[in-house]
Formats: sequence, structure tokens, C-alpha cells
Amino acid sequence: MYQINEFNEKAALDNALADKVAALLSQAIEAKGKASLAVSGGSTPKGFFKALSQKDLPWKKVTITLADERWVNIDDDASNTKLVHEHLLQNNASEAKFFHLKQGEALTDETLTDLNLAAKSSLLPLDVLILGMGEDGHTASLFPCSDEIELGLAQDNPNALLKVQPKTAPHQRISFTFSSLIESEAIFLHIAGAGKKTVLNKALGEQNILEMPIRAFLQHPQVNTQVFWAE
Repeated sequence: MYQINEFNEKAALDNALADKVAALLSQAIEAKGKASLAVSGGSTPKGFFKALSQKDLPWKKVTITLADERWVNIDDDASNTKLVHEHLLQNNASEAKFFHLKQGEALTDETLTDLNLAAKSSLLPLDVLILGMGEDGHTASLFPCSDEIELGLAQDNPNALLKVQPKTAPHQRISFTFSSLIESEAIFLHIAGAGKKTVLNKALGEQNILEMPIRAFLQHPQVNTQVFWAE
């Protein structure tokens, strides 16, 4: 299910989320000697990234990855990898490891198989997952009514990652599957603005997860998604 945490301003949200994530990463490191974090792209997380990057953690023991990635060059402005390197892997967090989803020129079946094996052996389950949400209710690259959406949302899908070719957005993508993401120890939905609150309210009002995939996280009875929202 879900819990909504509302903040009067985005800076307060970013700082509170950074405090919470840093504490969870620290707990994971203390318990097992390492921690993993997956984040989402877009403009919303930049302030959170900056706040988290300044936290005093043993960052060498933290592996950061993305919930999804566009299959573009990593110096492309559309690259989530570029965003993370410029805004999160800075300051104290520059010592963290980064698990690349974009590897090579083409997203082949062989590449996908190799990434699945690597993610399962060295990364999953995630300690902390930070999701975003699009105006259409997509999260990660799980897009409504795409050809891959049923496989991406299948709770019994044994694969950690899948190829996605959205009909309503540019670029081929790679995305973690719902089945792998819901195994995360802590899940957050990080959104900002009145428009996203309207989308959130719609997502909470109905049950069809194919129409709005974020519902799979918000309405699952055994998944606790913490929503962090600010105007």
C-alpha cells in the first residue's frame, strides 16, 4: 500500500528524503557490509541528488543504479546516466560504485541476458528504490499499454530487466521489472508539483494497473510505497 508525506516546499522534501535514504543505506551497510540504491531520472530528483551526495556515508560500500535507462549515448542530455553522474555521483558520493544499465551500442538479447545475470548476482534485491512518475502514470520505463507492459508488470516474471520500446516516448529503453523492484527493502515515490498530485490522485482512485502502472506499487497489499510530494 502507500503512505503520503507532504511538504510545503521542494527543498524540504529533498532534504527529508535524503536524510531517510542515507539512514537506510547506513543500516544496510552496518547489517551486511554493503548497500544498493536505484534512482529515477528527470528533473525532479536533482535537488534530492545534491542533498544525498553530501551525506557522510561510507560511499565506497554503496552501489547506485537506475530504475530504467534510455538507450542513448551517456553524454546525451536524454541519458539518465549523465544526470546521475552530474548530480549524484558528486561530493562525498563520488566514491560510490555505479551499475551501468547502458552497455554497448545495441540492446541485444545477449546484452540483456548478461545484465540480468549481473543484476541478480551483485545488486538485487535493492535496499532502497526511488521511483518517479510520468503524467501518464508510468514509472521506471513501464509505460501504459505498451507491448511490453504485461510482461513488465507480471509479478512472476523471473527476469530483472526488460527491453522497452515505448509508443508514446522517444528512445528504446531498458527497465527493471516490477517483480524485481517490489523486492526492494524500501520503496519511495518522489514527485513534485500540482500536476503530479493530480496524477497521483487519479492513480489512487482506480485499480487498472495497465492504464497507470504506478498503481502496481501504490495498491499492492504487501508493498509499502512511501510517497514524498511537495508543491
